[in-house]
Formats: sequence, structure tokens, C-alpha cells
Amino acid sequence: MTGSSEEMIPRGYLSMIYAFVAALGIAFYFSWSFVHGTWFDVGVYTITVVMVGFGIIGYLLYSID
Repeated sequence: MTGSSEEMIPRGYLSMIYAFVAALGIAFYFSWSFVHGTWFDVGVYTITVVMVGFGIIGYLLYSID
């Protein structure tokens, strides 16, 4: 914002956070489906797709130099 080259949070940490969000989305789907016994649920798909989508896109954006 002032033009300095220092970053508040390093890019490596942010890419790891986004990779964690993607993994968390997949873990959410499998844990919810296992606990509730519903492997075909539109609501669970919606949450999973959003988490995995943000995770993958964020990881790709922050891993590029």
C-alpha cells in the first residue's frame, strides 16, 4: 500500500493455508458422509466445492512468482 516490498504474510504461508483449505474441504466431505451415512447430499457438495475451489485457486495464485 505504501509501495514497500515487504509482505505482512509470506507467500509460502498463504499457499500452505490455501492447500489446507482444499484438504479440509475433502476431509469435511468424507467425515460428514461417514458420520451421517449420506454420500449423495447437495448441501455437502456445495460446501465441499466452495472450500476445494477456493483452496486450489488460492494455492495456484500464491504459488506463482
